[in-house]
Amino acid sequence: MTAIGTARTTRAELRQRGRELRVRVPRRSHAAWAPAPERDALAILRAQEDVRVEELVPVRYGRMLASPFAFYRGAAAVMAADLAGTPVTGVEVQACGDAHLLNFGTFASPERRLVFDINDFDETHTGAWEWDLKRLAASFVVAARDAGLRDDQARDAAAGVVRAYQQMLAEAACLTPLEIFHGAISIDELHAEAAREGIAAQQRIDRLQRRSLRHTSLQAARKLTEPDGAGGMRICEQPPLIVRVDDETRSVLDDFLTRYAASLPAYRAHVLSRYRIADAARKVVGVGSVGLRAFIILLVAEADGDPLFLQVKEAVGSVIGTGRFRGEEGRRVVEGQQLMQAFGDPFLGWVTYPGADFYVRQFHDMKGSAQPEGDSAWFDGYGRLCGATLARAHARSAYPALLAGYAGTSERLQDAIADFSVRYADRSEADWEELKRAVRDGRVAAVLE
Repeated sequence: MTAIGTARTTRAELRQRGRELRVRVPRRSHAAWAPAPERDALAILRAQEDVRVEELVPVRYGRMLASPFAFYRGAAAVMAADLAGTPVTGVEVQACGDAHLLNFGTFASPERRLVFDINDFDETHTGAWEWDLKRLAASFVVAARDAGLRDDQARDAAAGVVRAYQQMLAEAACLTPLEIFHGAISIDELHAEAAREGIAAQQRIDRLQRRSLRHTSLQAARKLTEPDGAGGMRICEQPPLIVRVDDETRSVLDDFLTRYAASLPAYRAHVLSRYRIADAARKVVGVGSVGLRAFIILLVAEADGDPLFLQVKEAVGSVIGTGRFRGEEGRRVVEGQQLMQAFGDPFLGWVTYPGADFYVRQFHDMKGSAQPEGDSAWFDGYGRLCGATLARAHARSAYPALLAGYAGTSERLQDAIADFSVRYADRSEADWEELKRAVRDGRVAAVLE
């Protein structure tokens, strides 16, 4: 993060410095983007195969084929390369790195309140705030087109993302660092906002809340396990998506969890010590991360057998940069998440194990995401929510008055990034068509589920 301010710098001075940045980087310049002559999106995707499980690479491409938005979700590395040549102010934040609309959602706070925030941090790293905002806004254009909306409606949704980002920065610029750090969007706030928008919005929030509250370790146990014949539970296999670990992997799990527990606060490690390992399996999740090693571990409480599912995900270098966490990529993910979120998973931790870095979190803890619906009201409302949430996250690691001074509240930045989003959506859809041709021609292997 850029250390522009000091303890003696006032908010007014930071705002002015932000406004001065407009001279060097006009806000309208963010509309500009054109693919580089040597650009090869498929080559970027193929280069990522080196760090992935070979047999799962076709699954990744199969999932990316499902729609232009599915492709966009899996192509964070492509967009990072494309954004590398775009205008930036030089003000850095703790960036998500993959801020598309489905990487926002609900989860439980440690107090068991349902909150809304960014919920995926595999690519988090210090970086340009503009990159996160552009990836989020463009995701609304791609997803809105997928849902059958007109181009003007898709563009309006992207502009709304930016407008909400500006408005939240303006609010954050008036808050103390502690107020920013503890700020969170609760499910009660979502209900209150939905009540102002009408019955359809209220029904959408109700559906999201119901889905989220069902996502617990107990629900996962009912869905993913079966009796093991000895009075316990084991994970059901669904090859190649869910495959129970072999004896060699199983033999190191106790040591793995011991190392992981060392990254937790002592009181959380104490809670974890009340559980024992019942089973573990490799489980394919998401789109962009398919092929990286990911596991679920079924733990059961010693006293009564209550289940706790942990998810273990391999962490490799971020697509948006490298830095001091090289060799400790799991730590990068964990510390980035802790900085960006108001509340984090109490079991969020990391471990470096021979040959790989991992981070660990609960597999289900009231986690839920809204599914795009085919009307402009959904995209407008959800866009405002995501834009404001991203601004809150960025304000935790940067000076919000500085960002607010640059972003302002006018339509200049909104129009620029909305125009960029339309341009980029066009290119991303063309990349998706190229992937389809590569699969048809046999240049890329894909497994359709």
